[in-house]
Amino acid sequence: MATTIAGETYLGEELVSSLSPSGDVTLYLWPVRCLKSKMGGPTFGVDIKGEEIIRFDPHGPRGHWHQGGYDKLGAGGSHTEFPEGIRDTESQITWALAQIRENGQQLLADAGFPDEASSLDQEMVGVASESVIAHLEEEGDLLPRAIEQGLIAA
Repeated sequence: MATTIAGETYLGEELVSSLSPSGDVTLYLWPVRCLKSKMGGPTFGVDIKGEEIIRFDPHGPRGHWHQGGYDKLGAGGSHTEFPEGIRDTESQITWALAQIRENGQQLLADAGFPDEASSLDQEMVGVASESVIAHLEEEGDLLPRAIEQGLIAA
């Protein structure tokens, strides 16, 4: 599971889903992650045996993602912008989940995990993707609460 960062606040119940039969590859979701910089939103990604490999930060206009090994390269070394035109949180979530479904094996292999990449189970990936959407809907809109608490700037 991805490591929380001191000074950040996490709202809502986290979700963890297996993406491989062994359980070594997992997808996690924090419904709202409030960064020290007073921005935030959902954060989810893919871990291998507890090491975070891919992270998606669909935080609207300031949203981005991390590839190549988040824990290995750090936030700055793995930072990648969403494609042109994908600016709102909902489309960033949709795009990111499609990346995991359609390119997850390649992204993990490119990060140096070819064995784990080949262990991705597409049915499990599909179920996990649907679980992310359902869980976010269940948790509801937590951003107003984060703004009210001064955790995210309006």
